[in-house]
Amino acid sequence: MTIAVGTLVRRVGGVRLRWGLAALPTLGLFLAGAVLLNLVIGAVRVPPGAVLGILLDHAGISTGLDFTRQQDAVVWNIRVPRTLLALVVGAGLATAGCALQGIFRNPLADPGIIGVSSGAALGAVGIIIVGVAPLGVWSTPAAAFAGGLALTLMVYVLSRRDGRTEVVTLVLTGVALNAVAGGLIGFALFFATDAQLRNVVFWQLGSVGGATWSGVRPAMLLAVVAIVPLLRYGHRLNLLALGEREAYHLGVDTERMRLEVIALAALATAAGVSFAGIVSFVGLVVPHMLRLMLGPDHRRLLPASALLGAAAIALADLAARTIVAPAEMPLGVVTALVGGPYFLWLIHRTRRAQGGWG
Repeated sequence: MTIAVGTLVRRVGGVRLRWGLAALPTLGLFLAGAVLLNLVIGAVRVPPGAVLGILLDHAGISTGLDFTRQQDAVVWNIRVPRTLLALVVGAGLATAGCALQGIFRNPLADPGIIGVSSGAALGAVGIIIVGVAPLGVWSTPAAAFAGGLALTLMVYVLSRRDGRTEVVTLVLTGVALNAVAGGLIGFALFFATDAQLRNVVFWQLGSVGGATWSGVRPAMLLAVVAIVPLLRYGHRLNLLALGEREAYHLGVDTERMRLEVIALAALATAAGVSFAGIVSFVGLVVPHMLRLMLGPDHRRLLPASALLGAAAIALADLAARTIVAPAEMPLGVVTALVGGPYFLWLIHRTRRAQGGWG
């Protein structure tokens, strides 16, 4: 199924607004606003001036801006790590989703299709059910990270034949192994205690509420290592859109590029999922939304996906902790409740615009 996209314009009230080079700065400002809202709003309300003073104070810059010790503890020890983890999750999932849609030439591709989400869930559930913690608080994230990368590797190896992988075979292999992973998770839950079941359900629903500086730093490092190289594949993904044979004749080693993009997308996804649990629809919806505004050029889509994905998860986490305050809604519930209806609307809108799928 192919969804055609128009030129790099968006029609609003009959007026064509050309985004051009202003798109990325605009999304950057939107992301900055989302971050500021996350640092200001909460059970303890902290004025923007106090937030700025706290951040500059921890950077070693004295400003004279007033803030209390409580505000400093809340912002620096709780909200900043939580917001940074939300940015890692959103940027990683959205960039990975955009890259995978380009490499598979399939608008329905997302990080889950290569098995990273199911593998991470299987690893996390396994370590929770077994009840051992060889790495202490790092045990569940480490198991999730290893599980995600292991299942992705298995998907790739099983779909490879005669030195190459076909997109259809890879996708179908991913579907099959995702089903196997789901079955193994169900089998493990059959032997779980009530306490273990609660832990598993909470992890699978997704949350960045447990973010700490010790966990955010490695997650950010892994995300940067994965996302920055992915941004360099924009031109080659554009060539691949012409067709695999055409891209090959234009100098693109399609098989090598497919392996590299899948590996980097798995790493970007695992970096966030291993610490935050399963967060759905971001890798699927954000690239679609941006294609309506920016068109199909991956040189803009990839960095734009990172910015908008980060902002989307930051705002989703803000909603998760404020809508039902003082309780907290799981992050995955918010993204599913917002992303699902939006994606359904997007499907019908595109179908009407194109007069069918063709």
